[in-house]
Amino acid sequence: MEKLDVIVLGAGAAGLFCAIEAARRGRRVRVIDHAKAPGEKIRISGGGRCNFTNLEIRPERFLSRNPRFALSALKRYTQWDFIARMDHWGVGWHEKTLGQLFCDGSATQVVEALCRDLAQAGGEIWLGCSVAAIAALPGGGYRVDTARGPLRCDSLVVATGGKSIPKMGATGFGYRVAEQFGLPLVETRPGLVPLTFAEQELVWMKPLSGLSVEGRVRHGRTEFAEGLLFTHRGLSGPAILQISSYWREGEAIALDMALGRDVVSHLREARARGPKLALRTALATLVPERLARHLGTVIAPTGPLGTLSNAALEQVAEVLRNWQLMPVGSEGYRTAEVTLGGVDTDALDARTLQAKTAAGLYFVGEVVDVTGWLGGYNFQWAWSSGWAAGQVV
Repeated sequence: MEKLDVIVLGAGAAGLFCAIEAARRGRRVRVIDHAKAPGEKIRISGGGRCNFTNLEIRPERFLSRNPRFALSALKRYTQWDFIARMDHWGVGWHEKTLGQLFCDGSATQVVEALCRDLAQAGGEIWLGCSVAAIAALPGGGYRVDTARGPLRCDSLVVATGGKSIPKMGATGFGYRVAEQFGLPLVETRPGLVPLTFAEQELVWMKPLSGLSVEGRVRHGRTEFAEGLLFTHRGLSGPAILQISSYWREGEAIALDMALGRDVVSHLREARARGPKLALRTALATLVPERLARHLGTVIAPTGPLGTLSNAALEQVAEVLRNWQLMPVGSEGYRTAEVTLGGVDTDALDARTLQAKTAAGLYFVGEVVDVTGWLGGYNFQWAWSSGWAAGQVV
């Protein structure tokens, strides 16, 4: 049986980065993945330009049962460290918005650079290779039975990702490994995902399909002011994807279409200029006309602007500032960018990502109960957690 120092399961961002770091320390490393190509999520991310990190990385922008867990890895391998790696590779990049950094060219440059670094460090990749079984060995280390034969290793790193985007080959394999070795899991669910609505809401939403507006979405004390997109099944766009990670079934979200504007003063001025104007006509100067038509049907005050009191105009403004909507679900893992939940961080060492009760077993990246905001945060967690484990495996 072939003996290796480190086996990394998963050739995604976290797995490749961990393998590179371990190989550079002189460890004999092999990455194993059932996919036919490495780094597929890297390749498709950011519209093919890879939103590889964010300038505003902060621990509070990561969701976890223990939100402080990610701090150790994120502080020791920062966004600035990965930016330096990009510069070393000669891969051009730019800031798009809200601190989000993208490649100037194709995301395949990042995948190729990672694979090149791994090869130069002496690491190997087995692609198109499934894993049938894993077992702890009596004297320490692990046996991994693969489609290409059995292997043994001192350190086993699980970097298999979550359940999001199954068409890319995502499975719950990493969670099964965790359970096999007695590690608890935090309930998993789709994150950064469009929200869906009941049929009675879709009656008016479907005609708005394709309409994009700027707005603020709130859920409890959490809010995001970015783009909103109406779809034939509900709502999408950056603000909705962000709030989806906080939303749970049976809870409402609130849309703010006013965005700090003085709606009452705006409507009073419109009333003074044209008292015979319909309310929806005045609203169309604040929001897109198709949306204004719908709002004109759901807002209580009716009639020309000249017939509406200041109190009635305040009611209209309140709808724009605090429009309550009740999603019934999400688009699920099919379109979710990440998986919330995963291996419970209480079972892992925050500095090394090693399982506390299974020596030599590590979990990095999305498989762990650490999920970042939209905009490069999850890639930074992959780089940081992979780097941290790579220093010790």
